[in-house]
Amino acid sequence: MRISTQSFYEQSQTAMGSQQSNLLRVQQQIGAMTKVLAPSDDPLGATRALAISQSIALNSQYSASRSHATQTLTLEENALQSVTTVLQNIKSQLIAAGNGTMTDADRATIATTLQSSFDQLQGLANSDDGNGQFLFAGFKSGSAPFVKQANGSIVYAGDQGQRLMQVDVSRQMAGTDDGRSIFQTVQGGAGYVSASPVGNVGSGVFSATSVIDVTDPNYGQDFVISFPTATTYQVDTATVPPVAIVPATAYTADSAIQFGGLQISISGSPAVGDKFNVFTAKNAGANVFSAISDVITALKTPVDNAGPAAQAKLLNALSTGNRKITNAHDNVLTVRASVGSRLQELEALGSTGDSRNLSDKSYLSDLQDLDYATAIAEFYQRQTALQASQQTFVRIQQIALFNYL
Repeated sequence: MRISTQSFYEQSQTAMGSQQSNLLRVQQQIGAMTKVLAPSDDPLGATRALAISQSIALNSQYSASRSHATQTLTLEENALQSVTTVLQNIKSQLIAAGNGTMTDADRATIATTLQSSFDQLQGLANSDDGNGQFLFAGFKSGSAPFVKQANGSIVYAGDQGQRLMQVDVSRQMAGTDDGRSIFQTVQGGAGYVSASPVGNVGSGVFSATSVIDVTDPNYGQDFVISFPTATTYQVDTATVPPVAIVPATAYTADSAIQFGGLQISISGSPAVGDKFNVFTAKNAGANVFSAISDVITALKTPVDNAGPAAQAKLLNALSTGNRKITNAHDNVLTVRASVGSRLQELEALGSTGDSRNLSDKSYLSDLQDLDYATAIAEFYQRQTALQASQQTFVRIQQIALFNYL
């Protein structure tokens, strides 16, 4: 069979072109450090690689969110730790102020110390993240949440929003807590708060309220202990109209008074018309700033040589303040526990995310990464094949009848 010169040249050119193309592809793979140069090289592998790349990118975003959440929650934990210390110091000062040997000057000194703690507490409540964003302001993080008014009271100017962060595929987490839930809220199980109204004129002093029967049908209500006469008391609910719980009963100082699953005792000599409120913590006023302010006012009021009634008002104010601040302290500890739990969860999510990221990158490497030993061996093999094709073409090209005449 005759092979024309034209056919020979075309076949040789095609063979060498194919060899050059294969050699070029191996060179590109080595240069790009991947075995998939185009989706057409491995359609299934390219699709899987795209999905894995997207998973890695999302995991990187979750990791960034976790880092930011960890930063803000750590700042919140540090602030709440300081708040806890301040409240503990305030409670210690209140206990000291109840010492019967204290004079008006001594109590005024304690009031000054408490005022300093009050200002420190406000500063902690207005903590920011270092970038001008206040931790406890809710969504209104651009301005200080706790603002002092002209009369010295503190008003919460933030809201109850929580900035949620997507820290994992199916987990959103609050990076901060609003100030109202920390400084103006009590837990559901907080203790009852007893208080004597300003209008009392007798020397009655109440003791701590204890719970003796949570199954009592009236447990959980607010109560008022009133003295229709100097020698009798009665207990009613604080509802309108009031409901009688304990009818008029002879009063004996320091004797237990039981009602609604609670027990309290009153010492001294209450006057006709005196009342004592025994309210649930949330209805007694949960604002820790107001509680501290009321105690400071009571300590600044002169008591020496003012009579038993003034002494009773001071002791009752200290007892009320101590109970409210204890409830506030317990609430802060609960919030701190929540913050610690979230930090622990972030750490666990971080470990899981790192493992998932490592697994994804390993799988992506299997799909895309080039085996350099195999690629280099193939490169030299194809280079040799190309050189052989070229040399064969040159040799065969020189074969002609005229060379043998």
